[in-house]
Amino acid sequence: MKTSLPGLSRTRALQYARLGRAGISREWPHAYQHLAHGLADVRSPRELHPAFYGCYDWHSSVHTHWMLARLRRLFPRLPVARAIDATLDRHLTPENIAAELAYFVSPGRGAFERPYGWAWLLALAAEVRAGSYPAAQRWTAALRPLEMHLACASVDWLSRLGQPMRCGLHPNTAFALAHMLDYARTVRDQLLERVIVARCRGWYGQDRAIPAAWEPGGSDFISPALAEADLMRRVLPEAEFAAWWHQFLPRLPDSLLEPAVPLDHTDPQFVHLDGLNLSRAWMLRGIAGSLPKDDPAKVDLLASAQRHAAVGLGRVASGDYVGEHWLATFAVYLMT
Repeated sequence: MKTSLPGLSRTRALQYARLGRAGISREWPHAYQHLAHGLADVRSPRELHPAFYGCYDWHSSVHTHWMLARLRRLFPRLPVARAIDATLDRHLTPENIAAELAYFVSPGRGAFERPYGWAWLLALAAEVRAGSYPAAQRWTAALRPLEMHLACASVDWLSRLGQPMRCGLHPNTAFALAHMLDYARTVRDQLLERVIVARCRGWYGQDRAIPAAWEPGGSDFISPALAEADLMRRVLPEAEFAAWWHQFLPRLPDSLLEPAVPLDHTDPQFVHLDGLNLSRAWMLRGIAGSLPKDDPAKVDLLASAQRHAAVGLGRVASGDYVGEHWLATFAVYLMT
């Protein structure tokens, strides 16, 4: 039985890079998440966010920058490699990032894009740090002030957060913490790592028989159940994770194992289900890979991951901007 997921081909990488470059430089349409204190604060996306004004919204712009940086690192001879460098050089300048940081520290805006956008910004910072070519070093230096601010702010946020968010949308805590934990370990931020691990054990360590059959919601792009398990596999040793997993989900419902089918791919909420199939695919694969070799759940998890990936990857380049401004990012995350 074939259970491997597709790798990222050069052809797909080129297609996704073109989508990403077009998206991060496209200011309109824009879905604002902006606290305005008065008429003077009613400004264009580019004025508010000179680095991350495109791709429909701030967080999608950030994770599309992540995608372009990853494609640039993994495919250094891609025909658009120089174009990626030039595009990101225009966006990730010290001046632009200083303006982004100023937004976060202005009155009332400290929770802007928390936690989803924060997690992707830290993932972007980790990705550009991994690049050894000169452009990546420029982006690393430019991003550093915002990166450091959000890493510290994440520790403060977790110290004040009483309960995790378990929804299937941007506020989901587990999804963000998985990215933040990967970042913390990559850059050796031991304080952030310790805080995340402690919170995860306290919030999720005793979860049992959760109602995964209720999934998915009609506009989910995250599985609350799988996001939690995908996080806990990073936190718990293999044997402890296996025991936790089988109590957490003693039975895998069909609604979790079978891909979601959105009825309208042109609706900005319903199209989330296309992204759900991609995120489920990488979570199912990650969970399976963290279970012991002889664990009976592995086969079903990997087969489900393959089905989700096949459906999700088929919907990335739909021709409609409500999906195309972000789905390629999830596809690249899945395949790399």
